[in-house]
Amino acid sequence: MNNLSPVFYNAESVRRVLNWPMVNEAVEAALKAVVDHTSEPNANAGVEHMEQDQGNEPQSNNSIKSYVSQPARSVTIAGNDPSKLMLTMPAFVGNYRLTAGGAGGDATNVGRSTLACKVVTSFRANRQLQPPLPSICANIMLFNVKTGELEAIMAGTDITTWRTVSASLVATKYLYFRRFGPRAEHQLEINVAIVGCGAQGQLHAAAMCANFKVKQLNLYNRTESQAVQLASQLRQRLSSDSSNSYATDMPDIKVCSSAREAVAQADVICMATYAREALIHANDLREKRSVHINAVGAGEVHFGEVSADIYAESLVYVDCMSNAEHELVGLPAPIAGELGGVIIHGNYPDEQAVTIFQSMGMASEDACVAEAVQSALLSCAK
Repeated sequence: MNNLSPVFYNAESVRRVLNWPMVNEAVEAALKAVVDHTSEPNANAGVEHMEQDQGNEPQSNNSIKSYVSQPARSVTIAGNDPSKLMLTMPAFVGNYRLTAGGAGGDATNVGRSTLACKVVTSFRANRQLQPPLPSICANIMLFNVKTGELEAIMAGTDITTWRTVSASLVATKYLYFRRFGPRAEHQLEINVAIVGCGAQGQLHAAAMCANFKVKQLNLYNRTESQAVQLASQLRQRLSSDSSNSYATDMPDIKVCSSAREAVAQADVICMATYAREALIHANDLREKRSVHINAVGAGEVHFGEVSADIYAESLVYVDCMSNAEHELVGLPAPIAGELGGVIIHGNYPDEQAVTIFQSMGMASEDACVAEAVQSALLSCAK
């Protein structure tokens, strides 16, 4: 693309090619790449559990490893108003793989590298403008890894939302299902609780139903009407969505009056609120435990939604240990490890464990998903 202007992919173009197999594979690639392979303990533990999806052979420890360089995000205040911010999140992901089955288009199972930077502006007052504008805007820039030239600019808001939900899907697959067997995510039915029915909660609910066999889906939102609306939308969508692998098994969708009611019999819990104080406690979980929690809240305290007594009995996993050291100060539990390490080494939790995936999001996830999206778009153009 030398001597050519960068290509711009707008939000509509990005939405046209987004799909869960593609995004899940890209996010999983980013999670594995971030693991420090030179210092990861028990590198050969649980090798018999390594990925065997769809008949694939276990991953080879002899292959050249993928890797990541992603500094901490920078925050710039626009003038003297702290409500006007610009955040920059650069990443380089080296020698990772996307297959044609996951990425679509002309992507092949060969090593690739991506240099990208996501730029996000947060201007809270935009909602009061006439007409109102989005308060958060995101764009992802993709660079040529050999020359450093800017090759593409991509609308990044949908990618951010999808990769956050995808990280929860990947965490659920490896931290919950795989404790029961190598293909349990294709076989077992689960009860899911969604606490918080905003944008993240809505997509989490739809994605859980699209990717797993959800028997019961409980919804809770502080404003009940939003949960009622989501329930109606999901029933309509799931009854008519032929692309849903489990469309014939319509879940029982229930709007609950409290978070406690929602999680009482849940196998998998997705927390997606701005709550400063805990919404669920240890005595809210079922006695039989064997529970997985995706904690994706974006409040002032990342871990405010879940009570300290749940953390006290949980194994806590993160996407990136170095990010956790900066963003999870005061977390009321030790961190058991990185999710990517579990994927690589197959050291899954015990069946009865309570696990928490403390989702923070990574620039490397944005980079890998943007790369997959561009591959799919280029393929569509052929």
